[in-house]
Amino acid sequence: MLVSIEKNIKLYDRIWAALIFFTRLPFWRIHQPPKEAYETVVEFWPIIGWITAPVMAAILFFGPRFMPYDLAIILAILSRIAITGALHEDGLTDFIDGFGGGGNDRKRILDIMKDSKIGTYGVLGITFYLFTFYKCLSLCSPMNAAIMVIAADPFCKMVTSQIIQMMPYARTAETSKNGVVYKKFNIRGGILLMLQGGIPIAIIWYFFGLSYTCIAVPGVVLYFLYLFIWKRIHGYTGDCCGAIFLITELSFYITFIITHYNYLPN
Repeated sequence: MLVSIEKNIKLYDRIWAALIFFTRLPFWRIHQPPKEAYETVVEFWPIIGWITAPVMAAILFFGPRFMPYDLAIILAILSRIAITGALHEDGLTDFIDGFGGGGNDRKRILDIMKDSKIGTYGVLGITFYLFTFYKCLSLCSPMNAAIMVIAADPFCKMVTSQIIQMMPYARTAETSKNGVVYKKFNIRGGILLMLQGGIPIAIIWYFFGLSYTCIAVPGVVLYFLYLFIWKRIHGYTGDCCGAIFLITELSFYITFIITHYNYLPN
């Protein structure tokens, strides 16, 4: 049953619900927030990047002192997949399967995305994504790769969160995978999102320098994905959110490499 979005849920419960929802870390053993809190998890999505990004950055920066850099990159990518339980990668795979195999049939697209089986489009899509992600990191020095991840992860989660403001949920709570429809956030929620996603990238920009293009491109990518999704299914799903995050994050990395090409190691 869809719970009311008007209920006043404590900030602590909202943050804890996001930690439980977006990670596989045993936060649920410490505290169990009410179900209503899970409607607001998107408001605290970027804070998960405050966990995954430093872990990845530490492996990318310190790992090459003990192992080949290529192996450190693989371990860094696997660390985030392990922390999040491949939540976003699963979303991207289902997204590509659904929109690739569903044609212009809204119901078929939604049915394919909900199907637990993975199709050819999904396999090809996730393989291409992981290869491109790996390649982007390998083109950077350990320091640049670590900086890039710390800036991009929370920021692109913040950017992607705007999708729930731009269109309605494509399913109902009863037919959703997780039984929850995300709540549109208010001004307070928007400010919290901006702080979570903006503080890390602002620190990186101040101390290390960062092209404004890196900040702009993910927003442009989000807009075109919004147009594409709206035209096909007239709403978003959780899979769409995961896919948009990974795609916008990848656009950040590609833009970073292009704009900082002369400063990257040969």
